[in-house]
Amino acid sequence: MAAKAKRASANGVPGATGVRVSEDWMTGPAVAPVIAALREGGIDVRFVGGCVRDALLGNPVADIDIGVPLPPDEAVRRLEAAGLRVVPTGIAHGTVTAVSDSTGFEVTSLRRDVETDGRRAVVAFTDQWREDALRRDFTINALSLRPDGAVFDYFGGLADLDAPCIRFVGDPHERIREDHLRILRFYRFAAGFGMAAGDPASRAACSAEAARIDALSRERVGQEVLKTLAEPFAAEAVEAMASDGILEAVADTAWIPARFRSMAALEAALGLPPDPCRRLAALIGDSGRADAVGRSLRLSRKRADRLLAILQLAPDAAPDPPDPDAAAEGSAPRPGRLRAVRAAFYRHGAENWRDASLLAAAARDGADTGPLRDLVQAAAGWQRPVLPVRGADLAARGIAGPAIGKGLKFVERWWIAQDFRPGREAALEKLEEAIALVRGMEGGRR
Repeated sequence: MAAKAKRASANGVPGATGVRVSEDWMTGPAVAPVIAALREGGIDVRFVGGCVRDALLGNPVADIDIGVPLPPDEAVRRLEAAGLRVVPTGIAHGTVTAVSDSTGFEVTSLRRDVETDGRRAVVAFTDQWREDALRRDFTINALSLRPDGAVFDYFGGLADLDAPCIRFVGDPHERIREDHLRILRFYRFAAGFGMAAGDPASRAACSAEAARIDALSRERVGQEVLKTLAEPFAAEAVEAMASDGILEAVADTAWIPARFRSMAALEAALGLPPDPCRRLAALIGDSGRADAVGRSLRLSRKRADRLLAILQLAPDAAPDPPDPDAAAEGSAPRPGRLRAVRAAFYRHGAENWRDASLLAAAARDGADTGPLRDLVQAAAGWQRPVLPVRGADLAARGIAGPAIGKGLKFVERWWIAQDFRPGREAALEKLEEAIALVRGMEGGRR
């Protein structure tokens, strides 16, 4: 637990733990007016959700969420009376966004579920903090924190943070039937803490209820899966998801968890940050499955195109076998290989070719990382050169129509083969050769 979280004697208030937290974000100039407006008259306003969990773990706090035992209309009235702008981002479920000093804070009225169908809930508002905590997913997310630093815990969340343990609040089957996305959230949190932190009963419930994933919107599934793939212990979580039938429920395809683990290990060895799209490519392993998986996860067009490019390029992107003589002499990488790499960067994009090369290496578990280090370094500094001649140069010489494209392609192939070194003067000379070739082709057709 964070160094700033300290134990004190509990005062008999329900849920009071005796743990106190002191963080600068709790009293910052942006959040302070929001808290002051909502606390008027002694209302028990608290911070809730991820900001409390992260503060107790000593992690940076990004989004600050606030819970209040007031109905939404009263919360809005107080905020507007204090001169704050209020956006009704989820007013039907009691959530508004209070804007203070250009910063948004989610303010949610305490609530309880009246009716759920696994995707949406009908709620009723309450003033009971334990009742609100009961509808949350995991014990570590059901903690609340008063602005004076007092931490409240109704379901053993502090002990589970210390363990750590990812455990559903109450009966895991009930929590999952209330919101089916909690299945995927369980594995995402386990991917952040390590699968050993996954409560066995919670994991068993996720496996037993896996078929419920099919009822979720594909967008929500895709967002959760991609977040999971980027977590520190994602390889463990992916293997557990495969074993528990979760991946099969996400998309009915031949997943390859072992290749995913190899990719994650390569990223770590090469100092690359986790990339969910690159890792997804390893988990799929075959370009023929990319389209179906992309649809199942509702990938954006940009991400789907990148995924397909990585998978399609991988067979051609495998690094050259290491040169034993060069390795023995400790010499620099072969110039011809790096020239070919630069040509591939130009044609396919440095990021795509780098990731396809990593995928090819991940398919050969234990592959030498030396060539990959050179490639990653080259990709990091790559700036795509610009062909020093243009279509206007051909047009000025009397070439028109499709012949312009053919002439440019001729010069471009030569320029790439010269490792992009020739400048405009040399390229213009080559252009004359291209013009002669084009005119010769046109004459032959006559």
